[in-house]
Amino acid sequence: MADEEIRPAGAADVPVVADVVDAAFRPYIERIGQVPQPMEEDHAANVAAGKVFVTGDPVTGLVVVEAFADHLFLDTIAVHLTAHGGGVGRRLLRFVDAHARALGLPEVRLYTNALMWENQKIYPRYGYELVERRVDGPYDRVHYRKRLL
Repeated sequence: MADEEIRPAGAADVPVVADVVDAAFRPYIERIGQVPQPMEEDHAANVAAGKVFVTGDPVTGLVVVEAFADHLFLDTIAVHLTAHGGGVGRRLLRFVDAHARALGLPEVRLYTNALMWENQKIYPRYGYELVERRVDGPYDRVHYRKRLL
């Protein structure tokens, strides 16, 4: 599994992208009291815009990223529950760093829901530093960044 390719998602991947996101985020609905934002995204539009990268055959993990002038925004990272503990998330995070560097961007930014405390333990282990906690509409978010240069 460690050598599986991470590739841009294509139109044929849209249903499995939706399935992986659903599987990864559905367990949080009860805890946070609402549907997590990644479950409501337009997956077809994100794939068509070149923002989605997938890994596995069948797909077991993905990232949704967007490049800005001064950073790469990691909008979503999702690993199917059946692949937890297999290093998929670690490889995807390393891919995001490499992708940002390839684009000449000095940092990666992301946020996670404050009630997804598992993520708040993971991101600092991969070099992300806490920036702030902020409420954005119905979402209580913890914002992180990772400086690459």
